[in-house]
Amino acid sequence: MRYILTEGQFDAPAESAVVDGLSARLGFELPKDYTDFLKEHNGGEGFVRDNYIIFFKAEELADFNREYEVEKYAPGILLFASNGGGEGYGFDTKDPAMPIVRVPFIGMDRQFAETIARDLADLFSWLAE
Repeated sequence: MRYILTEGQFDAPAESAVVDGLSARLGFELPKDYTDFLKEHNGGEGFVRDNYIIFFKAEELADFNREYEVEKYAPGILLFASNGGGEGYGFDTKDPAMPIVRVPFIGMDRQFAETIARDLADLFSWLAE
């Protein structure tokens, strides 16, 4: 699967050892399309049509979620990207399908998490609409 930014750029691939150890470090299995994405693009930012997105680096994922106290305010969500403004994108780890949700940073609460995509390809389609 190729992921396309209409403007901006992805970063170089993450080291396989970092990506392979990520699920163990986080305590749950990440979706394969996401770990494959990290092995191709370890973060990056830009536009998908009119929507801006910043993907976090594999090495920053656990720290970012801890620093933003995501588990306290939106338990079961693992943020992996943001729109560069007031919203983050994450996986709903309480759902076995691990859909992608959008959640506000200000007033972050699981009740405000909105499911927007089934997987990364679906997220790129959603952003392109």
